[in-house]
Amino acid sequence: MTQSMQILPSAAAFGAEVRGIDLTRDLDAEVLARLRQTFLDNGVLFFRDQDLSPEQHIEFARRWGEINVNRFFHPVEGYPQIAEVRKEPNQTQNIGGGWHTDHSYDQIPALGSILYAKEVPPSGGDTLFANMQLAYDALSEGLKETLAGLSAVHSSRHVFGGARGEDADDQRIGNAELATQDAVHPVVL
Repeated sequence: MTQSMQILPSAAAFGAEVRGIDLTRDLDAEVLARLRQTFLDNGVLFFRDQDLSPEQHIEFARRWGEINVNRFFHPVEGYPQIAEVRKEPNQTQNIGGGWHTDHSYDQIPALGSILYAKEVPPSGGDTLFANMQLAYDALSEGLKETLAGLSAVHSSRHVFGGARGEDADDQRIGNAELATQDAVHPVVL
């Protein structure tokens, strides 16, 4: 079933809001192809006012490819494919509050993340995104040349490992013993 979809740029740099689509319904091949191309063109997509069940969330994710299950966040009960990223009002630090790339510590990082906000504060709590392609494009040719041959080590140890400092007792995160992998990626892909 084809749905009437509108694509609205959310910022000059990148990002787009997708309107007129109900993610609880089956997406036909044409709609999914347009969403994929819109994602490639814009880097991040926003779908507002969706009411997904866990099953629908998983099915939407599967339409994009194999699900890369996060092994550090506690899963939603009964749905191991969904990692629950929760912050209670009494918690002073949010998870992932610094600039980061999800799963960059994996040898083959995931295509992206599908975040579904169930409850948000009246202000703050935003998930921010940065367009690293535009950041790279703005660099001088000399700095681009310097970066061209460099690699960087991406690790899960400092965030999810046993020595997380003041967050060590954070019950929102588990499996510290699995935070042993490092991945080396070129700085510029």
